[in-house]
Amino acid sequence: MKTSIHQPRRNCSLCPRLQEFRVENREAYPKYFNGPVPSFGSIEASLLIVGLAPGLKGANQTGRPFTGDYAGDLLYSTLTRLGLARGKYDRRIDDGFELRGVRVTNAVRCVPPKNKPDPIEIKTCRGFLGNEIAAMPRLRAILSLGQIAHNSVSATLGLKRQDHPFTHGAITKFDGRHLISSYHCSRYNTNTRVLTPLMFETAVLKAKAAAKL
Repeated sequence: MKTSIHQPRRNCSLCPRLQEFRVENREAYPKYFNGPVPSFGSIEASLLIVGLAPGLKGANQTGRPFTGDYAGDLLYSTLTRLGLARGKYDRRIDDGFELRGVRVTNAVRCVPPKNKPDPIEIKTCRGFLGNEIAAMPRLRAILSLGQIAHNSVSATLGLKRQDHPFTHGAITKFDGRHLISSYHCSRYNTNTRVLTPLMFETAVLKAKAAAKL
């Protein structure tokens, strides 16, 4: 897919399955955002954080990445503690919460059924991710959350998956910049201890250092 923009239009029809699910959600949850969720934070940021996709009752509800569910609680509290955000995060898009030198987005911009995007949907949305990366003039580092985000970012950057497999805490250099990988900050991962708050904070600290924030 070729596109010159880094944010899908409100009624994007590039992924028929996601479009159909979006229509269903607009009927079931008419007060939800129910659209491709735009990135959060300045295009001038030096650190880009890339997640998987909006959660049905999280970002798909609020219209802001990682806002409204547990993953956002952990992500934004960690960013605040490390000086990468300010204000009070309150699971609302109008909470006044601000990022500092950081921009947050998702590999797939629309909520997928059962939180599982199809490979073709990931590939299709990669065009927006690539344009977003290209549009960030001060970008120094990318923090990918989860294997799907890691693989999508790697493909966007032209990195071979076999040479750069997903590993929590790994750092990959590209074009003078850095890709840092972390397990996704989901409730499932923290409940199963695949990811602890300390592990996540350590990964974010690596990204902060690489972004020179």
